[in-house]
Amino acid sequence: MDSEPNDDVIVVGSGIAGLTTAVLLAESGRRVRVWTREPAERTTSAVAGGLWWPYRIEPEPLVGAWALESLAVYEELADRPQETGVRLVDGVHHGARLDELGTWAGRVPGLRAVAGGLAARLPVIDMPVHLAWLRQRLEKAGGAVEVREVTGLAAVPAPVVVNCTGLGARRLAPDPAVRPVRGQLVVVENPGVTGWFTSVDHVSAASTYFIPQPGRLLLGGTAEEDDWSLEPDPATAEAIIARCAAVRPEIAGARVLAHRVGLRPARQAVRLERRLLPDGRVLVHDYGHGGAGVTVAWGCAREAAALAYPAS
Repeated sequence: MDSEPNDDVIVVGSGIAGLTTAVLLAESGRRVRVWTREPAERTTSAVAGGLWWPYRIEPEPLVGAWALESLAVYEELADRPQETGVRLVDGVHHGARLDELGTWAGRVPGLRAVAGGLAARLPVIDMPVHLAWLRQRLEKAGGAVEVREVTGLAAVPAPVVVNCTGLGARRLAPDPAVRPVRGQLVVVENPGVTGWFTSVDHVSAASTYFIPQPGRLLLGGTAEEDDWSLEPDPATAEAIIARCAAVRPEIAGARVLAHRVGLRPARQAVRLERRLLPDGRVLVHDYGHGGAGVTVAWGCAREAAALAYPAS
């Protein structure tokens, strides 16, 4: 069945960008429907480690503002972790330096230099819980999510269409500048690790990080450009466990619960802009968030909502 003609806006995509944008639009009084090829729990967002931090995303000046705006929201949501899936957790970015970061870093509460890197208490988002909470919040505001295939953005029957399709924008926009950066994770029983840790080499396809989530510990990772494979590689998984165990030896004996792969939607710069379709309807693009979709979700959603309905 086609969308009802009284929809104000249809958001295409139910990852973190799509659901957050839909929530803001619905809570502003708009009639909102989300169209998605697959449920939120099967999107790349559901596989994300969930640590707030600008990673593999450009342009930095805009990213900093979007990230800080999102940080403020997550800090509030952390008051209700069971409900929202957001907690504030201490950890260390090994090898990171303040003088190598943008001006946004000076506005992150408690971010400080320690031996070997930077320490901070940052939001860690349990993505399956958070995505379900966003959907419930959307439905409470009168919005709805429909699983349905979109073959072209211009064919979506609403006065305003918001494109939050991530890597799908490569086909739908169409935009060949969107490329996959493959990330593989290993989920293990948590042997008692309470803080997160990252050590990222932006030149290498391999990185080392672990992020505690309720009932599990996420180990990573990889950043393999232009790799479309969604199949976990056993050798890669073994290497991830070994790198993490070199930092925390107790990880070596942790029971493996699952293997996960996600394709980050990388682009030379986030595409967040308003376009008019040939028939005068509005199309807003919000995609290309790379490895930081969670980090910038609320800042980008607010800008996308403002582009969809500019203040008069």
